[in-house]
Amino acid sequence: MSRIAVGGWQHETNTFATIRADYQAFEMADEWPAKQSGQAMLEAVDGVHLPITGAIEALAESGDEVVPLMWCSATPCSYVNKDAFERISSELISQLRQVLPVDGIYLDLHGAMVCEHAEDGEGAILTRIREIVGSELPIFVSLDLHANITHRMVKLATMLDVFRTYPHIDMGETGYRVAKFLSRHVKDRQFLYKAYRQLDFLIPLNAGCTLMEPCRTIYRTLPELMTDRVPSISLACGFHLSDIHEAGPAVVAYGHDMDAAQAAADSLAEEVYRHKQGFYKEVWPVDAGIAEARRVFNEQGRTIVIADTQDNPGGGGSGDTVGMLRSMLAHGLQNAVFGVLNDPDAAAMAHQHGVGAELDIELGGKFSSAGGSSLQCRAKVCALSDGQFTATGPMYLGANMQIGKTALLQIEEILVVVCSKAVQTADKEHFRHIGIEPGEMDYVALKSSVHFRNDYEDIASRVLVVAAPGEVYADPSLLDYRLIRPDVERTALTA
Repeated sequence: MSRIAVGGWQHETNTFATIRADYQAFEMADEWPAKQSGQAMLEAVDGVHLPITGAIEALAESGDEVVPLMWCSATPCSYVNKDAFERISSELISQLRQVLPVDGIYLDLHGAMVCEHAEDGEGAILTRIREIVGSELPIFVSLDLHANITHRMVKLATMLDVFRTYPHIDMGETGYRVAKFLSRHVKDRQFLYKAYRQLDFLIPLNAGCTLMEPCRTIYRTLPELMTDRVPSISLACGFHLSDIHEAGPAVVAYGHDMDAAQAAADSLAEEVYRHKQGFYKEVWPVDAGIAEARRVFNEQGRTIVIADTQDNPGGGGSGDTVGMLRSMLAHGLQNAVFGVLNDPDAAAMAHQHGVGAELDIELGGKFSSAGGSSLQCRAKVCALSDGQFTATGPMYLGANMQIGKTALLQIEEILVVVCSKAVQTADKEHFRHIGIEPGEMDYVALKSSVHFRNDYEDIASRVLVVAAPGEVYADPSLLDYRLIRPDVERTALTA
């Protein structure tokens, strides 16, 4: 029986955002479990749609002993501060020392962590682990589709394997696949050659959706490139909101034959370049987008879903901008819902005064200046919740959501769900748990970029991606990059 150490540490860093990730951000539960180690970690991730959960299942099936380390995550935001990185690194290394010797390590990492003092967060983690275990111990890593894969990560990991869907409905499947690779590798010790290709253009966040072209076609080619000689090949689209030297898409392939691995990596890179112009998608300016939503609803009479993409907490947004809400009010939308908005003060005030109260409040605009000022408004409290519920959609399936005190407010003819944390609205239960059935609304405006699609497209006659002000900047050509490689192309989005 092989002893496999299992752990994870997730953060997607938007270096253009304001709020930084401190130690507490990793300690608390939000969409995902709170930081846990040892047996408590195994219990916390059980039944939750996470890579580490799939990995644990695969190792158990293979008859390996799962040796738990630690798992934690924080909602995407700006840099991970030095204190948080050093404390968590020390905890992870301490736990690893205590369980040695092991036959291999599985890590559930994101791939786009940037720290105040370390541009390549995952590379820094792998460096510290290698200092403990040496260069030969197998370390297999699952990564998010938005990983910025660096040379150091490729050098230090035995294998990196990446999600193949966005929305990420294959997180558990990816962890399972990587752990199976690891289990076989520990037993047969076949050498793995590595092939790595960095691409010289940025893929905007919205354009990486695998439900649409060109990613739908590109990712379908992966199984065709996998053979007995090349068991693993991946494309990471990169995270264009991380201003680091090695930001951007990359291909990694692993084979038992060097030439075969190199050829597979070249083939996939060429396929991505062939579709290059297809990555620049339409994103509506906010007022034009809301006007279009109203026009389409008047024609079709079915729910319109509007993505408030530039304030998506899943991309580092503060979750508290109200530019979208201002436009909805200005256009007189009715039977509309907007959420979820991160405003703990407003949520607390609603809980203090109770259902039926009418309040004069300053809504939103408290955490980031990018979205403009707060909305001064009169709001009626329609419902209250403790913000605890279980997600049912494909992205967050099984997650025990803890979004803090939550309130349903009515402002003119628009319902607004206000919570106490920055959370991406990618699951219908964000609305259902407080009494709103999204499919019964004419307009559903939600703070997400892509992850909502699997759970919401069944009710939508049209999905509009709309750029109200916020820190999840949709267009890479408008960003002031300082560290990225000078030859990386940043083509503008279409208007």
